[in-house]
Amino acid sequence: MVRDRTDLSLASAFAVFDAQDSGCLSYGVEDAGRRWFVKKPTTPQARLSLIRATQFHTGVQHPAIIRPEQVLDGPDGPVLVYPWHDGTVLNHATTHGSDRTALARFQQLPLPDVEAAITTILDAHLAVTAAGYVAVDLYDGCFLYDLDRRQMWLIDLDEYRPGPFVLDADRLPGSRRYMAPEEFVRGAVIDQRTTVYTLGRTIQHLLDSPHGWRGSPAQGRLVAHATRATPGDRHPDVTTLVAAWRTALTT
Repeated sequence: MVRDRTDLSLASAFAVFDAQDSGCLSYGVEDAGRRWFVKKPTTPQARLSLIRATQFHTGVQHPAIIRPEQVLDGPDGPVLVYPWHDGTVLNHATTHGSDRTALARFQQLPLPDVEAAITTILDAHLAVTAAGYVAVDLYDGCFLYDLDRRQMWLIDLDEYRPGPFVLDADRLPGSRRYMAPEEFVRGAVIDQRTTVYTLGRTIQHLLDSPHGWRGSPAQGRLVAHATRATPGDRHPDVTTLVAAWRTALTT
């Protein structure tokens, strides 16, 4: 465990991740021979997100979802202390724009490695939905991939919420490349079918490449089904989507 917050000073950070549109300041620091990833809020909205993240990680556990080992009381809200994991975020998104260099590298890996990473993401969302949560703001910036070990991790799931729920704003946070149509409609129901859409877009993007689509016809049909505009026309829940994915792997 981290001994106390004085050991987590930004001044001793070996890596700093600022200019985040989330309003969070994150950095890597070493303490007692271990490396940690520290995330703290700098805005009121970021404070709410990290409170939500604390609740989410209390209820959801999966080996691929990186969870904080300690939550500290900071002057601006909770400070989440995660174990450091080596890897590269597939989309390094900041207020200055997006860098998808790592995504392009990932998309050119051997196809079995890409499929294994997708399976990890889908399996993690079985745990998410079993705990009664729906995905919000899931995109390639949440995918931390260790190219050496061929290991996929999920990070920054701060906006995940208990569901289903009714959207009380004009839109949810997130990347338009991954978001379902109902996430832009005040009063819409956000439920597992919304998560199905986002996971369908995840499969589509990760099986894409600079040279074109790499997936099989069966995987293409799965993506088309999962990302239909009308929620009722999609797979009804994440369990059904994951079962269809496993079938498509052998088709």
